[in-house]
Amino acid sequence: MSQSSQRVLIHGAFGRMGRTLMRLYQESPGSLNVVAAVIEETPAQRAIDGVPYFSSEELNGVPKFDVAIDFSLPQGFDSILALCAKRGSALVSGTTGLSETQRAAIAEAGKTIPVLWASNYSLGVAVLNELVERAAQVLQGWDCDIVESHHIHKKDAPSGTALSLGEAAENGGAHPRYASLRAGDIVGDHLVQFTSLGERIELIHRAASRDVFARGALQMAARLAGKYPGVYRIRDLV
Repeated sequence: MSQSSQRVLIHGAFGRMGRTLMRLYQESPGSLNVVAAVIEETPAQRAIDGVPYFSSEELNGVPKFDVAIDFSLPQGFDSILALCAKRGSALVSGTTGLSETQRAAIAEAGKTIPVLWASNYSLGVAVLNELVERAAQVLQGWDCDIVESHHIHKKDAPSGTALSLGEAAENGGAHPRYASLRAGDIVGDHLVQFTSLGERIELIHRAASRDVFARGALQMAARLAGKYPGVYRIRDLV
């Protein structure tokens, strides 16, 4: 399957990330074909810039698609995962705040479709996860603290990215502690600090624009569509 023929559904198209995805798609047509955009409420316009819009209640009526990109809320995640499993389509999701039951559902869906869930789709954060795990392996016994900062409207805390970084630290043997800040319009800052007597290491990632997350999600969607069933990580596709 060529990348130009991949049919994409955007789930959560009126959210911050959804709007960014739609803008980037319109700016770079040809690499993917967005066949439907899904929002929570009944759309005031049925088509915007040539893309048909559907409400979440109309999800089962969307046209055929090869991969869905989901940046919605936990309460909307189950329906898009179920639809992808039903239709045999791939799913790229960045929805955070998922429950343990929903995380288990991802693993179950991976038996029949390709699924990629990540808290952060920037390449820099993917590298940061690797660095954190390696540092934790080497710096046994050091304190590990993760500080994340986001805009005042972000609901979950700690952020999904902070929790993923914490998981990487735990994989290396550390025991991370978390702190969350909500201020202004911060897109996303993450600091992982390892501290011992007389010395400290800081690993930092700062995102200046949501474009880095949306661009990464579009790239992952292009690479995931047509893959064998399984639960993938960004590192598997880069």
